[in-house]
Amino acid sequence: MPSWWQHIKNRFFPHTPLADHLQRGSDGERAAQKYLISQGMHFLAANFRVPEGEIDLVFRDKEVLVFVEVKTRSSEQWERPAAAVDCRKRRRISRAALAYLHEIGRPRVKFRFDVVEVLLPRQGEPLIRHWPNAFSLSGPYRYAAAADPADAPRRQW
Repeated sequence: MPSWWQHIKNRFFPHTPLADHLQRGSDGERAAQKYLISQGMHFLAANFRVPEGEIDLVFRDKEVLVFVEVKTRSSEQWERPAAAVDCRKRRRISRAALAYLHEIGRPRVKFRFDVVEVLLPRQGEPLIRHWPNAFSLSGPYRYAAAADPADAPRRQW
């Protein structure tokens, strides 16, 4: 949704609740974030969006930058949540990760892609499964040429 439309919507309908599936996804991302922090990882960013794709969570695990895709479901009746991270989704996450690396100044840093499954049953405790290094970069690891050499990094890692 364009930002101007979101601004108008929020102005006239400020307390519009999220749809159930969007609320569940948001709750799952928060649960995954808490879980990964409890595992000793350092939180850097959430919902990093670029036209090429989106990364749900970005963490640092010691000297490794970790791009995390969170998949939340209320049950595993049809399939595992991680099954939704198909080839197309991995490609979009990979492109967003390269954009993130470009934004932080193209560091020579190790990175990986993790998937976190969150099951939020209507009753009972959530179940969280973490799949470190769930997939590899979908293509060659190259950056586009910098348009301006004075292009300074905007984020720290």
